[in-house]
Amino acid sequence: MIRLDDHVAIITGSGRGLGAAYARLLAERGARVVVHDAGVNKDGTGFDPNVAADAASRIREAGGVAFPSNVILDSRDNCQSLVETTLLKFGRLDILIHNAGWVAYQSVQELTPDFLERAISINLETPTWLAQAAFPIMKQQNYGRIVLTTSDRAIYQQYALSGLASYAMGKMAQIGLMNVLAVEGKEHGILVNAISPVAKTRMWNVQDEPEDLRPDQVAPGVLYLASPECRESGFILRASNGQFTALRWVERNNVDYPLNLAAVEISTAEDLATRWKQIASDIAF
Repeated sequence: MIRLDDHVAIITGSGRGLGAAYARLLAERGARVVVHDAGVNKDGTGFDPNVAADAASRIREAGGVAFPSNVILDSRDNCQSLVETTLLKFGRLDILIHNAGWVAYQSVQELTPDFLERAISINLETPTWLAQAAFPIMKQQNYGRIVLTTSDRAIYQQYALSGLASYAMGKMAQIGLMNVLAVEGKEHGILVNAISPVAKTRMWNVQDEPEDLRPDQVAPGVLYLASPECRESGFILRASNGQFTALRWVERNNVDYPLNLAAVEISTAEDLATRWKQIASDIAF
């Protein structure tokens, strides 16, 4: 059985939904959990400190160790503060799970600076500043696990939805961040992966416990990625309805990047147009 005794985890957005399922499971397996949630409304505004406090209380009532935090992670300083608070409370940090997110719709023609800024803040800036704050601690320990969150809505064009440009950009950005952090953390025992979850939560306008696509069906994947049992870095773990599949982009054989892509040689755009199906031979048309 995977155990996380003596491990300390920060889980953002863990007062409800997927994050709460992650926090409960990690606490059940022995982790001391910082339940972070600013208690914002579905539209990303507002503030309710009771969301984190109530979730932490439920974990403690079940016999786990949990500490609530409701700091709004809208700046580098606030991200640093969350990590510093964790150190003051528990003395270490082994696991960072960035689950907090925001889903809202604006077409590219309707897109406003405030809307885009909010999406960039939670999906790009927050995980970056949290990782920056966590890395020195994890390096000193020569151990760390970071789990970011991406989405099939961003990865696969067939699942993209009109109006989700800001959301998709942020979720793809976390894949780029994951890849670089996996390289920077490798020699220090820091592994960085991403979860791409599907679950019926308030983002789906689901308030009650669903019969399928439950958050607790995703949580085992996050537990694994956050545990010492995980030995891989730079993977995306897709999780939906109790099923899991791992993926990452891997270069084809015989490539000598960047001089030789081991690909179709083309000298004109017209030639490229003629041979497009050969160039895109790995894609189903």
